Amino acid sequence: MISNFRFAVVSDLHLALSHTIWNHPSRFHLVEVSIPAFESVLEHLTQLNIDFLLLPGDLTQHGEPENHAWLQERLAQLPFPTYVVPGNHDVPVVKANEQSIAISDFPHYYRKFGYEDTDQLYYTCQLLPGVRLIGLNSNCFDDEGQQIGRLDTQQLRWLEEVLAGTGDEFVLVMVHHNVVEHLPNQSRHPMANRYMLGNATELLQILKRYGVRLVFTGHLHVQDVADSDGVYDITTGSLVSYPHPYRILECHQDNHGQQWLQILSYRVSSVPDFPNLQQTSKKWMGDRSFPFLVKFLTLPPLNLPMSQATELAPSLREFWADMANGDAVFDYPNFPPELRRYFEKYGAIAPSGTPSFIDNNTTLLL
Repeated sequence: MISNFRFAVVSDLHLALSHTIWNHPSRFHLVEVSIPAFESVLEHLTQLNIDFLLLPGDLTQHGEPENHAWLQERLAQLPFPTYVVPGNHDVPVVKANEQSIAISDFPHYYRKFGYEDTDQLYYTCQLLPGVRLIGLNSNCFDDEGQQIGRLDTQQLRWLEEVLAGTGDEFVLVMVHHNVVEHLPNQSRHPMANRYMLGNATELLQILKRYGVRLVFTGHLHVQDVADSDGVYDITTGSLVSYPHPYRILECHQDNHGQQWLQILSYRVSSVPDFPNLQQTSKKWMGDRSFPFLVKFLTLPPLNLPMSQATELAPSLREFWADMANGDAVFDYPNFPPELRRYFEKYGAIAPSGTPSFIDNNTTLLL
């Protein structure tokens, strides 16, 4: 029997020491709050009796060695073990440059946080008796040096070997890119497909074959729980983007031997210099949403003319913020019927057509 255990997930920290912050006028995330927001979360977590903490990637703003070093030192001070995997922002280049570490450097920063073997970018470890974590690297580079989200063949072979030897252990998988679609046709959408693992189908087949039920991802900056034939992809929004969420999860077995996972979500509501973080951050996102929305409306599958897109975009000002918040229901009654139905699909709607609010707080039967 697997003992009960409690853990936390905090994703897409994008940590940036003040002297490393670089600005983009259209960025949705507030890296200015990264460190105080993380400290606020850690203060809460240290008051709880959690067994471990998972950080599913994008630990740093853009792979800066100073930011990796700061995080390494901070995690070493925590009273509970922490495990990390790299996000696309953590290892943006193959070889180190004036800004970022090389991809091969990542494990050396996080020897105490999963990477006892610093020669590879993925690992497995026993979290508790009967409970195993597999941390995967979803960052690859093509022949031209462009970063892509994919598991290489060698890693997939290694994964099969590990799973074949797990016996009756309860396995958690952590990887940065999404494995199950969290948005309608995410893997085929020209703006959303980059958040999906390129060979997600292959990974899912392996996980299903060995009875793995839980995958923890990030990257999308959205609170969402999705499943594919019993494999749950629990993606957690970014700590530096509205609504600045994090999760606390508890796994337990009932008297009938059934395994349950309770998910509770929290938000950072204020930090120094941002006393009303939720309102400020949502407005920040809305103020920068227009170019994003126009692009979204003019690309497939909608393919709206620019004139119509620019007319409709202001009505969608809070669309992505509401998506990020999770458990949204969308209705734009003034939109043309086909367009109205399209946006309804982005809401928290079950296949039956009824609302299904499981993105933030729920209990899953495993």
